[in-house]
Amino acid sequence: MISMAALLTIVGMASATYATRLAGYLLLRKRKLGPRARAVMEAAPGCVLISVIAPHFVSPHPEELIALGITLVAAWRLPMLFTVAIAVASLAGLRLLM
Repeated sequence: MISMAALLTIVGMASATYATRLAGYLLLRKRKLGPRARAVMEAAPGCVLISVIAPHFVSPHPEELIALGITLVAAWRLPMLFTVAIAVASLAGLRLLM
């Protein structure tokens, strides 16, 4: 069973990600965005995800640190959806093994 804290974190992340996209489209819908502004708008949801995983960089649990390393390697090569799937699978697998 998922804990209440984890559920609230997931709902909060989803809300923040959706809010950044929605706010960008609503506030800037009548403007022509340049390539730099468009890149900033597309990067905002990823920043929300990074803020959630950043505390794991100082985790005392080796399985989390190993999974974080695997996720970083995946993020350099793969799209976000595959990176998230690899992150979840690697952490679950490592927790089972360790």
